[in-house]
Amino acid sequence: MTFMQLNKNRNLTFWSLHLMGWIAYGFVQYAGALLYGKAIAYTKVIFIASVTGFVISAWLRYWCRWLWTKPPGVMIGLGLLGAYATALLWRIPVNLAYVALFPEDSEHMSGWVDYFGGTVSSTYLMVCWMGLYFGFHYYESMQQQREATLRHAALAQEAQLKMLRYQLNPHFLFNTLNAISTLILDNRNTVANSAVTGLSEFLRYTLDQDPMKKVTVAQEVDALNLYLEIEKLRFGSRLTIEFAIDANASTILMPSLLLQPLIENAIKYAVSPREQGGKIRIGGHVTGGMLQLEVSDDGPGMVNSARLTNGRGVGIRNTCERLQVLYGERGTVQVHNTEPGLRVALSFPAESAAQLAA
Repeated sequence: MTFMQLNKNRNLTFWSLHLMGWIAYGFVQYAGALLYGKAIAYTKVIFIASVTGFVISAWLRYWCRWLWTKPPGVMIGLGLLGAYATALLWRIPVNLAYVALFPEDSEHMSGWVDYFGGTVSSTYLMVCWMGLYFGFHYYESMQQQREATLRHAALAQEAQLKMLRYQLNPHFLFNTLNAISTLILDNRNTVANSAVTGLSEFLRYTLDQDPMKKVTVAQEVDALNLYLEIEKLRFGSRLTIEFAIDANASTILMPSLLLQPLIENAIKYAVSPREQGGKIRIGGHVTGGMLQLEVSDDGPGMVNSARLTNGRGVGIRNTCERLQVLYGERGTVQVHNTEPGLRVALSFPAESAAQLAA
């Protein structure tokens, strides 16, 4: 049975350590008896001392548990008192056994008070017992606090990631509904109906996906195609999409719908304003243990860098924050003008489903 299994059962942990402690006491006493040439019968005294010590000192567990909630001064004072009382009680069976087995060495014991002899030295042993108990209890408390802190941090991270993921839905929904409204006003009802159908499929996908769950790059591309089908209904031949995903990158895991807001930005700023439309390229490859993704377009680029700090930079900011929460400094987003066009490059550690399962 491992220590982790023992730790799951507090009673089993206590009694196992309690037993091992008194067995160790018996071995130490036996080694001392051999060293000083004690008679063989003395081993019986050691055995009785170990067994009675195991039984009598067990109550200290509940005494220590009660003391744990008290101020330090009270804990020390009453702790010493409990250790002394336990040692006093323990010396009775030990001294009685010694008198019974070695009567010739016990002639000097003239009264009942002598049966409590050795209490002071035994008190040190009980103090050590209590010290070990408090030490284990303190370590356990620290571990529980650490686990609680990690759980709270994980919950906070999960809440932040869900907030960032769900932030995309209203943003995307607003733009798409505006487009559908325009199609209806232009009496393009068939196209508008297809757009509504595509929108419902895409929203169903986003709702079914756990924001905390990662998907493969291939699955991300499938989700993007649901979104792009809606946009192609709006723009027709004005929108050209090119995928350049390496085979080794297709099985790498990534946050779901990470690229969608970047593509949405590219459509909004590089395709929609121009009569001739534009081209969007989505690339991906693995280099040096890092997954490199990019979304680039052939539009006018970033004319005003303030786009990253005002309301129009929601998509890029959202992507930056999601990568920072998930990967820390190892998750980066770089934005460059390519003349013509804009290139947004993402980089974060390449993880496969097989690696996570291992």
